[in-house]
Amino acid sequence: MTQLRVAQWASGNIGTRAMKAVIEHPDLELAGVLVYDPAKVGVDAGALCGLDETGVLATADADEIVALGADCVLHMPRSMNFDDVARLLSAGSNVVTTCGGLHHPPSMDEATRDLIEHACAAGDTSVYATGSSPGFITEAIPLALTSIQRRLDCLTIDEFANLSPRDSPDLLFNIMGFGQPPAAYDENRLAHLKAGFGPSLRQLADAIGIEVDAVNARGEVAVAARPIEIAAGVVEAGTVAAMRTTVAVESGGREALRFRATWYCGTDLDTDWELQDTGWRINVEGDTPLDVTLRFPVSLEQMAATTPGYTAHRAVNAVNVVCASASGIQTTAELPHIIANLR
Repeated sequence: MTQLRVAQWASGNIGTRAMKAVIEHPDLELAGVLVYDPAKVGVDAGALCGLDETGVLATADADEIVALGADCVLHMPRSMNFDDVARLLSAGSNVVTTCGGLHHPPSMDEATRDLIEHACAAGDTSVYATGSSPGFITEAIPLALTSIQRRLDCLTIDEFANLSPRDSPDLLFNIMGFGQPPAAYDENRLAHLKAGFGPSLRQLADAIGIEVDAVNARGEVAVAARPIEIAAGVVEAGTVAAMRTTVAVESGGREALRFRATWYCGTDLDTDWELQDTGWRINVEGDTPLDVTLRFPVSLEQMAATTPGYTAHRAVNAVNVVCASASGIQTTAELPHIIANLR
């Protein structure tokens, strides 16, 4: 079998893990690497991800990556750039991205959808957005679980993240708002999660035949009952120590699908929220009820080194399927199963 030529776009935590997986994958060949850090320009891809030299040197020139004509580009910058994706697609490279924005084509901004669809047509290419969350936990797993249902009352996806070992004071206290008064809860978080998870839930709803009346988001916080020491500092008593944000699909006057993110810095709270270790829980209420828990069975010390793979590896494993798919924006519901080749 001829290996597919893959280029890596961005080399952060997730991009670096994806690049390592490509280098080690039996069906893939690393063709190029785009980096944003000037210090990485000219560095061998192997050195960037802890492997032997590959002969592929990193570049900051997007034109070089476009000109490669790679079979697929793993697009993993911090945020989605539809113009970059359109350039790649028009030039004949399929794209798998972890940036989102493409989970539900019917609800995309019309101009953006037209840009991407025209680019796919021009290059006879396809594009797919995936990752761990949204993606794996909001699409692949629910589609499998609902395959044994004939009546679904509600499907709830709970995501738990214990942030106490994360030594990122600016992120936790200034950006996310932990350690702040409850009144300072940032409503932008609701809009951000609704934009990120709403389309994925809409895709799931369409796939299993649930009519969507609306997609709503709501948020709540819990405060520390007493000072909580975490790696990033101290969460004082009476300040935000946990956040719970819910994105829900309403259908026929009820919530039919829910994604609920609970991120917390400690368990000594002023509420009785159910808190689980970092991971997911899916509760299926229907004629074939299920309660499935997926935990990350690694120590807190190993978490930072392990978690990038949850997002990166699904994208890498999707390359073969996306390259073989029809032209256009692809979704989890439309693609064949993504099956890992672990040889």
